[in-house]
Formats: sequence, structure tokens, C-alpha cells
Amino acid sequence: MAETTTDHDTIRRWAEGKGGKPAAVDRTHQGEDTGIIRLMFPGAQQSEHGALVEISWEEFFRQFEESGLALLYEPDSMFNKIIGRDTADRRAKGEHDAHR
Repeated sequence: MAETTTDHDTIRRWAEGKGGKPAAVDRTHQGEDTGIIRLMFPGAQQSEHGALVEISWEEFFRQFEESGLALLYEPDSMFNKIIGRDTADRRAKGEHDAHR
């Protein structure tokens, strides 16, 4: 069952426990602008390594907060999706078709 969190320690612990690293989509990462963030998992097919550039956790969480994001994830798998907090709130209220 998927869970949603905005807690930085939970996100980092979950990702690192599965070999995950903070990343940005390369074409959106320009200087001080972190751009679109993702979690990448080396060796996992769904991680588009050619399109991602590793960034620091500090950069990741700065963009995470500035963009008002949350992480939808499954604790026992590598499934994850970065969503808007407004979407997370709507999902918490039972609106499972909410997305962003």
C-alpha cells in the first residue's frame, strides 16, 4: 500500500535504503535552478540515467519545499512518485484520481 510523506528524513532513509539518490532532470538543471527533481535508482530500468544528473540532498529538498511537493511511495518496493502537496491532500481525502 502506497504512503505519502513530506518528511525529509523519511524520504532520504527510504531512498538510500534502496540505493536511491537525489537527481534532477538534466535538461532542466541550470546553475542555481535545480529544475525538475526525481529519485534515481542505479541499476533500475525505470531510472532514466541518461536524462538525470545527481544532485545533493540539500538541492533536492530545497526544490522539494519551494515547489510544495510530497513523495508517494511503497515502503517495500522502489515505487515512488513525486506529487504536489495539494494532490497528496486530495488523495488523503479519498480522491484517488487526483494527480500532478
